[in-house]
Amino acid sequence: MQVGEFPGLLQQNNRRTIRAPVNPMDKSTVVSILPKLIEERKPTCQPGFFALKPGNFENPSILVVGPSSWWREIDENQPLLEIPVSSIQIADSIVRDYCNGLLACDMAGKMPGLFYIPGEFSVDKLKKEHLPLLIKAKEQQKNWFLELIRIADILWSRSNGNPLSISEDARMACKELNITQKPWLGDVQHAELVRCVACGSLRNSNFPICQTCKAIADPELAKKLNLTFAQ
Repeated sequence: MQVGEFPGLLQQNNRRTIRAPVNPMDKSTVVSILPKLIEERKPTCQPGFFALKPGNFENPSILVVGPSSWWREIDENQPLLEIPVSSIQIADSIVRDYCNGLLACDMAGKMPGLFYIPGEFSVDKLKKEHLPLLIKAKEQQKNWFLELIRIADILWSRSNGNPLSISEDARMACKELNITQKPWLGDVQHAELVRCVACGSLRNSNFPICQTCKAIADPELAKKLNLTFAQ
């Protein structure tokens, strides 16, 4: 230690996270044809926030990413060790972390239209050189949309028309596929939930039978609908 040097300041400098110069050629492009804002955060990386605007097949949303870094601590007397992460790893993490865990997504034949390619691409260059990838993403996204709609139909039936059982992704899927004849596509506020007089659970007031205890909670509505029940 030199004269006039403070131990506390030296230790503080050792804790600073200063990135080494990055490779300007290390770039990858994340592509999205999902009509929905995508935001991914990697708290341990720098940079660690990535966002893609809503896109579609005709006008895909693209995000060019470079390498990031994270830091490993060796001991309190040595500077933090920088661990670089390549752009292709960052791009892969954005796609996988967003898609993994989504309802009905299998990361193969059914998934959002989200993928990445090495290198820096504009929309025009992407369509010119990687049109098959866009077509594949469109087909995978369509399959995912259809599966979301199928699941929404099942949940709507099993919940006796509970609007809370329908995800916003399922509504988005219907909009993108121009499907309008679904009973659960109406305004959610129109389907008021009230408590069943028999068991107290919430039920859709547009239906006379409680989906939980199967009691005729609204005899007047059942009579109006001319429903007959097995004895």
